[in-house]
Amino acid sequence: MKLLLAEDTVGLNRAVAKMLELNGYEVDAVGDGQAALEKLHEDSYDGIILDIMMPKVDGLAVLKDLRERGNTVPVLLLTAKSEVDDRVAGLDAGADDYLPKPFAMKELLARVSSITRRARTYNRKTVRFGDVELDGETFAMTAANGVRLSVKEFELMYTLMTNPDLDLSTGYLLEHIWGDEPEAREDTLWLYISYLRSKLQAVGSSVTISGEQGGSFRIRGGGDAE
Repeated sequence: MKLLLAEDTVGLNRAVAKMLELNGYEVDAVGDGQAALEKLHEDSYDGIILDIMMPKVDGLAVLKDLRERGNTVPVLLLTAKSEVDDRVAGLDAGADDYLPKPFAMKELLARVSSITRRARTYNRKTVRFGDVELDGETFAMTAANGVRLSVKEFELMYTLMTNPDLDLSTGYLLEHIWGDEPEAREDTLWLYISYLRSKLQAVGSSVTISGEQGGSFRIRGGGDAE
């Protein structure tokens, strides 16, 4: 499996690349956003690790360029910022996950494994509920319009759409989607529910997600999932 690593701190770049290679990944490592863009125009990857704060071109700009060209490869953002607004900016730009610095190497490895594994798990799966369709190959959610979902957004929406008759508890969804990740918190799930509600409106769907923070959630407004 081939990864692109873009991190401007030389020592961290080398340490992450070595750790990934020792765990069986092939790694192209670069030190700035411009070099990352050049690599992305030259080659294809199974996953990308992007530092947000990089010289020449920042990580968010690289990510936006990637998504605007229709590239759906899973992306993990590395950031020294952990505020909600910064998380939202990265996820809105098309990131699949983010990891605040400083981090443990085993946590980075777990995140990379998670986003690439989940992307493979849902590849070529399509599910429908009401006027909404999810495409497991492109991670697109479409109704009147279309939008790409992150890996976790896709997994959450997929879980809701394939369990239309159930009220799914916060605890169940956290365990099912985040497992033992540090981000498996009530406020994280609520943030992703908010993302999905906004994106359902953006694609012009009549489907809604009912539920309140800390409670259970259920998809409504369509027929049976297919």
